[in-house]
Amino acid sequence: TFVRIMNISYNWLNNYLNLEIPLEEVATLLTDIGLEVEKIKKVDSVKGGLKGILIGEVLTKSQHPNADRLAITTVNIGSKKPVQIICGAPNVKTGQKVPVATVGTTLYNGEKSFKIKESKIRGELSDGMICGADEIGLGEKTDGIMVLDSNAKAGTPADEYFQLKSDTVFEIGLTPNRSDAMGHIGVARDLLAVLNHKGKKLKMCRPSVNNFQIDNTNKTITVEVKDTERCPRYSG
Repeated sequence: TFVRIMNISYNWLNNYLNLEIPLEEVATLLTDIGLEVEKIKKVDSVKGGLKGILIGEVLTKSQHPNADRLAITTVNIGSKKPVQIICGAPNVKTGQKVPVATVGTTLYNGEKSFKIKESKIRGELSDGMICGADEIGLGEKTDGIMVLDSNAKAGTPADEYFQLKSDTVFEIGLTPNRSDAMGHIGVARDLLAVLNHKGKKLKMCRPSVNNFQIDNTNKTITVEVKDTERCPRYSG
């Protein structure tokens, strides 16, 4: 039997239904109604989910004594003491709010990754990394660091600041007779039926079409059936 894999987002399902039940129960219900869940996987909209990255405020900047293109900065990341970070970005300035990868954070570049460690750069301690947008998966590569809004609060986790949301995806094996489930609203409709059968009182939250109106009826389309034996009737 031919089986098509359908990826169903838990967050997207919740646009239609306020489920408020554990993920494992959702998976069991889907399987029970013929939408067999073959895999459950966590998905981050940004690889790594910005874990370990905090919003920092650049307090001071001075020239590195042993490197013309490097600066020594102290950065407030919400801890008791500012951290010292060596930075080579030409646009770093005092007063900026910036994303800071703290020691122990893993950063990703495609399939490659590296962990931020306490290190010495040309003899000076560097206790983290001030990041560019591309280095945390939020933009294209530039020569400088990512400068944030001045109202950003030092110490705020980056995933909170950027309102990053993780998701769970159900991999469903669909057989050809279940074309009704080849979209999120069809799966949500089936879940609604089984949950209400079990005593829930849920309603489908459908996208509003109240503002839709037909404002042009001049573009008519004519249909000519040339073989009325093979196609007795055609409607459009």
